[in-house]
Formats: sequence, structure tokens, C-alpha cells
Amino acid sequence: MTVQDDKQDDFDLPDHVAPEESSYDTDYEAGQDNIEVLGLDIHNPVFAISAVTILIFVFGTLVFPEAASSAMNSARSWVLGNFDWFFVSTTNLVFLFCFIVAVSPLGRIRLGGSDARPEFSTKSWLSMLFSAGVGIGMVFYGAAEPVAYYTAWSGSPLEAEPLTSEAKQLAFSATIFHWGITPWAIYAVVGLALAFFSFNKGLPLTIRSAFYPLFGERIWGWPGHLIDLLAVVATLFGLATSLGLGAKQAAGGLNFLFGVDASLNTQIILIIGITGLAIISVVRGLDGGVKLLSNINMLLAIIFLIFVVAVGPTFKIFEGFFTNAVNYIADTPKLSNWLGRDDKDWFHGWTIFYWAWWVSWSPFVGMFIARVSKGRTIREFMAAVLVVPVFVAIIWFTSFGVTALEQIDNNVGSLPQGITDVSLVLFQMLENLPFAQFSSLVAIVLLVVFFVTSSDSGSLVIDSITAGGKLHAPTVQRVFWAVLQGLVAIVLLIGGGSAALSSLQAGTIAAGLPFALVLLVCCVSLYRGLMTEYVPSKHNK
Repeated sequence: MTVQDDKQDDFDLPDHVAPEESSYDTDYEAGQDNIEVLGLDIHNPVFAISAVTILIFVFGTLVFPEAASSAMNSARSWVLGNFDWFFVSTTNLVFLFCFIVAVSPLGRIRLGGSDARPEFSTKSWLSMLFSAGVGIGMVFYGAAEPVAYYTAWSGSPLEAEPLTSEAKQLAFSATIFHWGITPWAIYAVVGLALAFFSFNKGLPLTIRSAFYPLFGERIWGWPGHLIDLLAVVATLFGLATSLGLGAKQAAGGLNFLFGVDASLNTQIILIIGITGLAIISVVRGLDGGVKLLSNINMLLAIIFLIFVVAVGPTFKIFEGFFTNAVNYIADTPKLSNWLGRDDKDWFHGWTIFYWAWWVSWSPFVGMFIARVSKGRTIREFMAAVLVVPVFVAIIWFTSFGVTALEQIDNNVGSLPQGITDVSLVLFQMLENLPFAQFSSLVAIVLLVVFFVTSSDSGSLVIDSITAGGKLHAPTVQRVFWAVLQGLVAIVLLIGGGSAALSSLQAGTIAAGLPFALVLLVCCVSLYRGLMTEYVPSKHNK
């Protein structure tokens, strides 16, 4: 995530508001039971339970990799077989909720109160929302996802015949669907809830605060602990999945460029090395670490995109921007329906995995979006969070996807022979463009920098949640979470063995399921909280 604002010097989350400044009658301090152990500012018991749970998973997978792999795949199959409808229903309902809130009178509510003004210019605000939508996943799947759907590498969306005009249309519609308005509604709900209850109600910036209208003072007890615990586990597995994907693709790129063995050992070494860079970034602080690297990765991403558009089939790319946008709107209802589908394998392997992945990332990205949106009306917030990233997705996936599909149609390079490893598709596409060696190296650097910034920023968010919303916990605590993210990514790869990608998906799907339920309850609680801005209630002072 890039931090490029025109007002403040670093990316920081808002300080706690004193209880007497809250518009809710809440005894926040009474719910705080932070203790210090070995220099760690621990919010007991969220820190302890989440840390111990993840460490048990890590060591259990290392000691019993085969059993862990079997368990993860069984969990994945069970969730997909029984709860695919739940993930799809959740995302559809969350999007519907966002739309209704945006167009209703509630859309006039201003985050931070009627007198609040935006902390950032519109240009900077939109730029940061753009940066939140670009990461390891878009680099990994930019060319690979349209190619996979077009060639039916792992099945076709809606059973389209491979290498046909219908398959090409659905390749882009399905890809943009997975990165478009529907999943961004997940981020929007979490971001809006955190921003509203923090800026308007004076509660700490942590997930449990969004449930105050439903649970009241109990959010400082076990109901709140459980909500934060689910958020930590979901976020950590979502981040670990991204890091694992990044390591797989970086290893593939090194093999492509320099002949380095792209084995599991290479991927583990990459994760260790890049986690080390993330730790250095943590120690250097926000200005000298994550902010600097974030600005570098956004610059590289923009240059990389412009390069592909300029040297690829430029006219067809520009033509595809409009065509793919129209087809995305037309095909979304079909792709959103889970009933009577003949493409179950594709549907489970792609759509449900994506929905679980987005759910897992929602506490992380939602907190980032909340932080930069103070002073905006809810209608402005929804319009920007739901619409801007969709344009980014259309531009990004059209640019890389059209370039790759043109090579297939014209029998250029190795892509027409089919996908052998999805992590190599980007490099196989770049091989047939000018300056292939240099552009492939830029892609690897981009992956590494995204890896570091995601780990560092993710550590900040997890640290804030496990510290009960405190924002200035000791550096060693963020280092702890950065190391743990790397460990989880490694054990997911080890546990998956030759089916490492399936293992990464299994971890995300299993962790995302319970937090999907949290999202639905969050919508109910957020609605009740928003209504207090118009309807007098006992919650208002």
C-alpha cells in the first residue's frame, strides 16, 4: 500500500479518543487489560490466544506435513462442498447493503461529524485507494487469470468452450468480477464501520468497536475478544496466502531469468529473505520503511503497466477497456449465481477462493481505507471505494490479459502450448515483448517490494487489533507478527507439497469462513449505528 498524502508525514492510525469524548456511553478503559511481557504490550487474551493458535498450526505443520496437508485439503473440500452458497450470498448481500446505504439519506452522514473536513485532497485520497487495490495478487494473476479461463487450464467460467470468442469475453468478465465492485464491497463495509465508530462515536479503531450497537459493553469482554481473534486469524492467513503466491512467482521468475531452481527450498529462502527485509522496514519506522517502499512499488507498478500497454497490442488494449467494462456489467448476474452451475470445479477453485481471500484481507485493507477517509460523506466513500478500484482492475487486467491472449491467438511464444505453471504466465508473456530480461526483473522487484510492504503494513494492523486498538505498541511486537506471517506462508507451502497453490487456498478458505459471518453481523450493527445519527436513541448522549 502506498502512502502519498499531502498533509501528514507518516501513515499512522488515529489516537484513541478518551471515553468521555465518545458519543456512546461506554467504559472503554474498564475493558482494557493490557499487560507487558518481555517488552510486548499485550491485549490479554487476544494476543495470547491468536499467537498460540498460529504457533501450534506452524509447528504442527512442520512436524506432521502430510497430516497437515490432508487436514487442510479436507477442510477446503468440506467448506467448498457445504458453504459455497454462503460465501456467494454474503458477498451479494454485503454489496446490496453498501448500495442501499449509499443511495439512502444515510449517505449524507459525514465521517468524523458534520464539521469534519477531509484530511487528504481528493487526488491523494483516490491515489491511496488505487494503491490499496494493487498488490501481489494483481501482479500474480494479471496475465495468468485471463489466460487460464480462455484456455480452460483449470476449467472455464460457465462452461465456455475454450479458445472461442465466448471464452475470451468470459475470461475478462470473470477476472474483473473477481476484482470488481462485489468484492470491494467487503472492504467498504469493514472500512466504513471502522471509520464511523472511531471518528463519529469515539471508539477505538479495532474490529470489535463495530459491534457496539449489538453487544454494548460486552465488546470489551469475550464477545469482543472472539471478534478480534477471528479478524487476526483471517488477516494473517490472507496475508500469508499473498506472500506464498508472491514467493512462488518470484521463484518462477528467477528460474526463467537465471535458471535458479524454482523448488520449494527456493521459495522458502525467498520468504525468509523478504521477511528479513520486512523486519528491517519495521525497525526503520514508517517514514524510513514502509512509506518509502510503498511509493517505490506504486511508481514501479505504473511504469510496468505503461510499458505493457506501449509495447503490447496497444490499439486492442484500448479497445478492450470499453468492451470488457460493458461485458463485465452484463455477465456479473450470471457469475454471481451459485444455483444450478455446471462449472462447479472452476467456481470453487476460483470464485469461492477469491471471496474467502477478500474476506480474509478485509480487516487489513478496511482499516487502511478507514484511516484515510475521515471527513468524507458516506456517499463519497462508497462511490470511491466501489468504483475507483473497478476502473483500476479493468485497466490492469485488460492490459496484461489482452497482451497474453493475443500471443495465444497468433501462436507467439510458449503460451499457445498451454499453461505448465500459472506462476510463469507473466514471464512467458514478457518473453515476447521488447526488453524481456529487464521487464521480467522489474516484475520480480515489484513482487518483492509488495511482499515487504504488505508484511509490514499487515503487522501494523494485526498489532493494533491484538493490542486492543492501541497504535504505538513496541516495535518488537510488530516484528513478531511479521515473522509469524512469514512462518505461516512457509508452512502452507510445505504442507501443500506439490499442490502448494491448493494449500494456500485451503488456508484462506478455512480462515475466511467464520469471518464471513462476522461481516454479515457487522452490516446489521453498522446500520443500527448509522441510524443513531438521525433517530434519537439511548446510545446518544
